[in-house]
Amino acid sequence: MNKKTPTISIAIVTHNEAENISECLKSVSWADEIIIVDGQSTDETVKIAKKSKAKIYVVDNQPLMKINMNLSFQKCTSDWILSLDADERISASLKDEILSMVSVESENMAYQIPRKNIIFGKWIEHTGWYPDYQIRLFKNGKGRFPAKNVHELLSVDGKMGSLSEPLDHLHYKNLTEFLRKLDGYTSAESQKIINNGGNVSWYDALNYPKEEFLSRFFLREGYKDGLHGLVLSLLQAFYWEVVFAKIWEHQGFESYNSSSFLIDINKRFKSIVQDWNYWMMESTIDKSSKFKLKVKNKISKFF
Repeated sequence: MNKKTPTISIAIVTHNEAENISECLKSVSWADEIIIVDGQSTDETVKIAKKSKAKIYVVDNQPLMKINMNLSFQKCTSDWILSLDADERISASLKDEILSMVSVESENMAYQIPRKNIIFGKWIEHTGWYPDYQIRLFKNGKGRFPAKNVHELLSVDGKMGSLSEPLDHLHYKNLTEFLRKLDGYTSAESQKIINNGGNVSWYDALNYPKEEFLSRFFLREGYKDGLHGLVLSLLQAFYWEVVFAKIWEHQGFESYNSSSFLIDINKRFKSIVQDWNYWMMESTIDKSSKFKLKVKNKISKFF
């Protein structure tokens, strides 16, 4: 008796995605079923989607998209679900890997997929945007979102594996899109910190953006992405400055009027310069030179 080939449903949630939905649907036309849950788009998203084989459900648009994503999973009838955003694409090589993976016996209930983020027209290979693993492929009934915050991960009931072929993500086509999404993302981020009992002090106005920039540009090698990496590191630093400001706003815009405020600021900037110099040295000295420097520093302690 021949074994039944597992089926795959594509789950997509949309809201005003007329610019993206057509190419997304073309990249998954091979799937057994396509489910779209649309949050009352006011553009031609639904009209364009109707030209495909997708089953479309128009519902209220939710402030937290994860709610409608869970609804899209409930509508799926296949053995496996592949969750996608409208600005994502499945390449031929990823399609083949997915079909191959679901056809073999495995204990895995889900798979995470690396994601190629195309930002401002370029694949960002560093700066914290690759491999950017996303849990997208899972057995029907084995995955759902807690639906409590914007950046949460899919909760999976069972073991998880990894795929090697990347998912293409047309992320931030221009600066306008980045700034448009900034307010919503930073509000969710700041509220999450507040809900967890977090607060800020005046020096966090410098620490928040500093830590993010150094992490993006040096630790996650944003400099290897050239000008894109520099600008994105600065934009992400600004993102965290806004997060700080929204928490500060929640605290009633508390004042800090110390007579030594300028001196305090100067001390913080000196610390930032020291951190910058440290990471410059770490990033520019090759491994052999780093080893020699460590040996030299150890020897110098004895003299």
